[in-house]
Amino acid sequence: MTTLLNKQRSAATNARSPDEATVDHVLSRIAALGPMVARLAPEIEQGRRLPLELVSALRSARIYGMLVPRRYGGLELDPLSAFRAVTALARLDGSVGWNAMIGQIGALMPFLASPALCEQIYQDRKDHIIAGAGQPAGTAERVPGGWKVTGAWPFASGCQNAEWIAGTCVMMEGGSPIDASDGPGPMIRTCLMPAEHWEIRDTWHTFGLRGTGSHDVALTDVFVPDSNFFEFPFGASFAPDPIFGKFPEVLVLLHGAAAVGIAEGAIMDLAELARAGVKQMFITTPLVETDRFKEGLARLDAELMAARALLETQIAHVWQNPERSATKDLVRVAEQLQAAIWINSACVRVAEGCFELAGSRAVYESSPLQRRMRDLRVKAQHVAVHPRHYVTAGAAVLARL
Repeated sequence: MTTLLNKQRSAATNARSPDEATVDHVLSRIAALGPMVARLAPEIEQGRRLPLELVSALRSARIYGMLVPRRYGGLELDPLSAFRAVTALARLDGSVGWNAMIGQIGALMPFLASPALCEQIYQDRKDHIIAGAGQPAGTAERVPGGWKVTGAWPFASGCQNAEWIAGTCVMMEGGSPIDASDGPGPMIRTCLMPAEHWEIRDTWHTFGLRGTGSHDVALTDVFVPDSNFFEFPFGASFAPDPIFGKFPEVLVLLHGAAAVGIAEGAIMDLAELARAGVKQMFITTPLVETDRFKEGLARLDAELMAARALLETQIAHVWQNPERSATKDLVRVAEQLQAAIWINSACVRVAEGCFELAGSRAVYESSPLQRRMRDLRVKAQHVAVHPRHYVTAGAAVLARL
């Protein structure tokens, strides 16, 4: 599917830079995964996780190392390129795209902690799968040399395939919460520990995004050293790379990239169905030839183009701004939240419109269209794209007018 970013690359000189060659290689590997993802789609849904065969293929395509700095063995792609890859994977399957999105966020987490933790994780200079949960659903009690952590965290996407898992805690001392130094309320920090320390609880029985494996994870009185804690997502990184100064913005906009990919997949599924020559009951003309279908498809495609354009504009705006923001609240990412919420809502409308245009054939579980719609509906419930953040965005709009 042609996008603004694709056109910009096509217009460039034929003498590609190493980065461009790397991006093209990643995207070609993703395209080659199409038949495997289609074959494994029932297993992804029924097993409620990504199969190991597919995870291995994603590793080979370097999906989990796209944003990791080269000095730690990663590809160090720019966000524009990594977002294209996430969109391409979400186009193949919503759960695959979601886990790829989470993989980018997880891969950046150690760089909010400490050089020691990064070296521990990336000492082999290989890609690693890192899962986690952002809700402060645990406690960390101060002990000599570190903390004792206990808690149970929901929505740990990809935890069954992860090598490291993160959970966010209320920091405690003597049984009482430690006051935050930069505002009211308790100090909140996230810890990252190897997967073998965690218990995975089978809780992910859902309406959509079934294959993401977003089960609950738990720790019970596990010792965690100081070097394994960090502030998520607004903490400062020890690393000088530009991306670590924009971690919250990248996190929010990645949700837009995944949503656009799922909606693109819905449009493609609808077009494939129509081209098969299907007819609706009591209508002798093939669906693809009816005015209602062509008008509906054009409207949906226009909405998708608007969502994609807004996403690309926001990514470029954030990445071209060299400043590192020190703000530690949602006001910092108000514009990105505003864009991501609208993008996700638009993509929901696109998927629902495709489902409606497809008629009764879309109601079967074998139809990818119903899965696209379910995935986007569940995705819209995520805190990063929830409409309640329009309040923060609206306040920011008033402040700049």
